[in-house]
Amino acid sequence: MSAASSYSVGRCASEALKILLEASSSELPVEFAQYAQDVVFEARSPTGDSPCFPCPMRQQEACAALKAIEGCAISAIANLPGKARHRRIKVDLERAACFLMSAYITTLDDLDKSHPDILQRLPDTDIHRAQSNLYRRLSAGLYETRGRGEYYHIHGSLEASTTLRMIGLAPFAPEQTDYRECIQTIEDAVRKYSTAELEELNQHFKQAGVPAYTKEQYKDTPHGCRLSSLPPFTLAALEGSSPPVPFAEHMDEDRTRCLRGIRVIELCRVIAGPTIGRSLAAHGASVMKVTSPQLPDVPFFQLDVNTGKHTVSLHLQNPDDRAIFESLLATADVIIDGYRPGVTARLGYPPELLAAKAAQRGRGIVYVAEDCFGGVGVPGAEWAGRPGWQQIADCVTGVAWEQGSFMGLEEPVVPPFPMSDYGTGTLGTIAALAGLYRRATEGGSWICRTSLSQYNLFLLSLGSYPEEVLAELRTSHDEKFFTLRHSDTVEVVGKCALGSIRKLHPRLFADDVMQSVYSAGFGGVVRRPREALDIEGLRIGHVRATRPNGFDSPTWEGWEEDEALLEV
Repeated sequence: MSAASSYSVGRCASEALKILLEASSSELPVEFAQYAQDVVFEARSPTGDSPCFPCPMRQQEACAALKAIEGCAISAIANLPGKARHRRIKVDLERAACFLMSAYITTLDDLDKSHPDILQRLPDTDIHRAQSNLYRRLSAGLYETRGRGEYYHIHGSLEASTTLRMIGLAPFAPEQTDYRECIQTIEDAVRKYSTAELEELNQHFKQAGVPAYTKEQYKDTPHGCRLSSLPPFTLAALEGSSPPVPFAEHMDEDRTRCLRGIRVIELCRVIAGPTIGRSLAAHGASVMKVTSPQLPDVPFFQLDVNTGKHTVSLHLQNPDDRAIFESLLATADVIIDGYRPGVTARLGYPPELLAAKAAQRGRGIVYVAEDCFGGVGVPGAEWAGRPGWQQIADCVTGVAWEQGSFMGLEEPVVPPFPMSDYGTGTLGTIAALAGLYRRATEGGSWICRTSLSQYNLFLLSLGSYPEEVLAELRTSHDEKFFTLRHSDTVEVVGKCALGSIRKLHPRLFADDVMQSVYSAGFGGVVRRPREALDIEGLRIGHVRATRPNGFDSPTWEGWEEDEALLEV
């Protein structure tokens, strides 16, 4: 047996769990940590206990550790009120690995994200053609600047035109249809600017974009230095006058779904924030995703992240829609805010105001804020208000440079799959559960904050794989993957990585790892990863099939549920 083949994801996930518990100790209720002894990391086959991705960072271990703490939180909640009962908390390592690439392995009638026919099956929420048009999609990409060996990730943020104009290009270029020619056109434009000039342009035009730093360079920035001192998520009281709200008030006779009766309003798009809502729904919460018909979203991702939810369309600048939204807020327990810091406040719903209204009704709320850079309200965290996305966080924190170095390049490469999105979503789930636990035991309203950058800092704290594991990953994965460069898109990098993983690890795509459910909303069978958590005596899973944004009526009443889906 080689040194690489003796590496154990499960064993190292146990170490990652200890690191995460220590890093989060100031924010986690002490009761959560008491259940860590009940955690079992289970591999159904050698695949589950092996590094599967062509990546240097311990993403599988980080995800498994996060899922373990999510399980500890649910176990603690299930035992309220009363004496602690220890129950086995199992993290399925194959399913945890698949969770990290959900967006790429979810299918609709066997059509995946890259299939040319998939867009015809999805509602069109790409209202600015920032996804469906190749040239415009490449406005979100990593390019070399005028400084040789310096790279900058521009990002059109689902709109594209402003970023393209910012670097001197036309917002539309119908003649640009070739992948490599589009990259060359945009990189030539970016190379006219220095990193400092691009930073000034991004601030002026209020665009998402960052230099690609190494992890050392990031920690040397004022923001990176300050964020490195924070735990992976923070939890603080918004008000303390509301009485405790026991979970038993919400539950019916079914105690196996311990968030049953909890009402969650999700104000999010894309992946990280919606992953929080999806996970809460898996534990029984009623999650209502609210999106505006005037804001774009990535159509395909909705197949994955809308699982278990009720989805409604409301435009909060419309008075009638605001009135409906406020009627829904009146009985909500949790608000998930995945927009740029300050957006919901400018719409008239700052967390402090929502907490004050919750105090008036006598039942506090839990406000969960997820963003890119982290550090809102923290002195010295100067980038806290900047817009950003998964690729932006991967570039600014140094994760992209780690990926490029692993591939034998002297340049950064954004890793395959939106893994930091899913990791951040799980951090947000843990934070939400901690807030709900505090509300139940202490009363008041609570605000939880986490970010893509905080997840990446936790990931980086685990270190990269040992050199012998890295060497085996390089030799076993498809050599085509290692010909990719900094400017290749996340779609191309992800598709190439997925093809290699399918050949090496077919076990990850077996029926006991994936689940197939008919979706009336999408008019077909959606196949996606099963939940990675299994907790003794509890049922985890979704009782509502996925659906597009805006599919349902804006009401808390009359939601359809199918308990049989828990057994599929």
